[in-house]
Amino acid sequence: MLKANIESARRYRVQPGSRFPVGATVSPGGVNFCVFCRHATGMELRLYASTDSVEPFQIIPLVREENRTFYFWHVFVEDLPVHCCYTWRAHGPHGMPQMDDEAASRKELLDPNARAVSERFWDRQQASEAQGPSNACIRAIVTEPLETTYDSDVRTLDDAIIYELHVAGFTRHRSSNVRNPGTFAALIEKIPYLKELGVTHVELLPVMAFDEQDVPRTAAARGLTNYWGYSTHGFHSPHSGYCVEPARAPQEFRALIDAMHAAGIRVLLDVVFNHTAEAGVTGPVINFKVLANEIFYHVDPADAGRYRDYTGCGNTINCNHPLVSAFILRCLEYWVRDLGVDGFRFDLASVFTRGEGGALLSNPPLPWAIESSEVLSRVPLIAEAWDAGGLYHVGAFPGMAWAEWNGRYRDVIRRFVRGDPGLVGQVCTCMAGSADLYEADGRLPASSINFVTCHDGFTLLDLVSYDTKHNEANGEDNRDGTNDNLSWNCGVEGETQDRSIMRLRLSQARNFMAILLLSQGVPMILAGDESLRTQRGNNNAFCQDNELSWMDWRMSSDALAMSRFVREMIALRKRHASLRRRRFLTGRPAKGCSEPDVAWHGERLGEPPWHDPGARLVAFTLAGQSAEEAMLHIVLNMNDDARIVALPGLGSGSWHRIVDTWAESPLDIVPDKELARTERDTCRVEPRSVVVLESGAD
Repeated sequence: MLKANIESARRYRVQPGSRFPVGATVSPGGVNFCVFCRHATGMELRLYASTDSVEPFQIIPLVREENRTFYFWHVFVEDLPVHCCYTWRAHGPHGMPQMDDEAASRKELLDPNARAVSERFWDRQQASEAQGPSNACIRAIVTEPLETTYDSDVRTLDDAIIYELHVAGFTRHRSSNVRNPGTFAALIEKIPYLKELGVTHVELLPVMAFDEQDVPRTAAARGLTNYWGYSTHGFHSPHSGYCVEPARAPQEFRALIDAMHAAGIRVLLDVVFNHTAEAGVTGPVINFKVLANEIFYHVDPADAGRYRDYTGCGNTINCNHPLVSAFILRCLEYWVRDLGVDGFRFDLASVFTRGEGGALLSNPPLPWAIESSEVLSRVPLIAEAWDAGGLYHVGAFPGMAWAEWNGRYRDVIRRFVRGDPGLVGQVCTCMAGSADLYEADGRLPASSINFVTCHDGFTLLDLVSYDTKHNEANGEDNRDGTNDNLSWNCGVEGETQDRSIMRLRLSQARNFMAILLLSQGVPMILAGDESLRTQRGNNNAFCQDNELSWMDWRMSSDALAMSRFVREMIALRKRHASLRRRRFLTGRPAKGCSEPDVAWHGERLGEPPWHDPGARLVAFTLAGQSAEEAMLHIVLNMNDDARIVALPGLGSGSWHRIVDTWAESPLDIVPDKELARTERDTCRVEPRSVVVLESGAD
């Protein structure tokens, strides 16, 4: 199939086409186009020679008698080259609240199933206006067939260490030294770094095509754009802004996946099926508003001019409508089967539990359909188990196989490390895998995605450097972003040259990372936390596509030391199967073992301070999963003073202090226990620190 090289005078012959499959499908004889539109009385396919073409070179009218099957409109264009662009127009009643049928019929629409898109002429403001120019639109690109091999292996999170990163932000800084900064191709160049760090999975912030212009007007006036990407318009297309050649978006993304797999790293996608870039009544017309408004969105039946908004983004996808559920399933299967993705994290996934009118469903079809899919049942499914309309499903997301972002883990660990008393029971429950949330209905420790920081909120360094948010750069007078950060600045707000405070902050950062990687369940690390990346107190950097958000590869001595600590903590977790148990801890010996899988302590052995309202110290011993695996004794001391704690007896052996977050590098973690300090009956644990001891010979 030739790439687009089209003379404007040429007109390609057409046939009626087929309703299977939807989208633009290339075959040896041409391209079949198909789109869903229930209420249209006629459709129009507009073909453009390239992404730079101002006018279409051919307009193909579709009529009901030849080009419609049920609610699908289709046409086959003979010998059409790949890489040309196309849009749709729909004539007839649309049921749109913001403009009349005549104005809606003039809008050029993006194919919801486009495999690649061009935003060359996109103007969000003009697309929101009834009289705005029709070509202020997003165009689909006809892509060449993608050669792929489907990996049908079952992929789990049992041994996962997830690294959440932003594709562009990871390489856009001038210090990244890559050929095409901010692209999928550039991320491939950083795979050796990820492999050396030791993470097993990367979780990419949204990479489905999104609207970079979707920001509040105050942010747009400052030249800010949508950086995070939670504003999807093309659910089947990799984001053009991350591509060297947008017309080859599927191929470039697949190349990234293949390179990650070759390095032994799996790829999870953060996906947004709760709302779209079209927003509410004042938002732009892109596709769904004209093609399937009352089907695709929750529209208030008592007020046709209002979209129900359970997302805080102006609209809510009507996920449990059968046609919408089918669209979502086909889309997810495409990203796994054709593009090679290894699993998904679903943004504001509690929207999946809402039925018609937004009512909560006790057995919502979509979550069950996703995990029952022959393709999707083989990959991890992670829910952000809440929405902006008040639903909160942490520990109770419907389905069997879903894991969840454990927001309660984040909050408990943040409060404990900043010094809140009386939390040791909750801390131990969280570190043991949150059995109180997941065990009763048969879920497993891997159901809990443990995290302390993520893209939304403070970075790890900011969590120990700021008491309050500092979002003035966003242009909303610091009103945006959460006020409840559960943080502690260690005595001074923001940057400081006081070395004692900087030392405390580094110790606190190590505390968070150590606790995270010593917990049962699945740890998730925010990219850059290992090198002390700061956003200078901004806890809502969604619109900051600049050095505030980007990964700076120039590392200070403190950053290098922290990076080493995280790398060695990951290696420690991988060495000890006792930190990655498939089943919940019981306090009893496992089969073939003489010691209980866990024993809880305080400063004295066997006396955990469960009911002490002032307690800030707890300890526990983990037995190995086999006779060959050493035991671990872990002490968490968040008091302001040092404590002497008792150690379990080991007969002729000794305990080796392999982690001490109060110590400075390289003594903060000693990977070779033969070089570590030995302890016997007691050990001193410095203030606000975590100590890990490993059993071994004298």
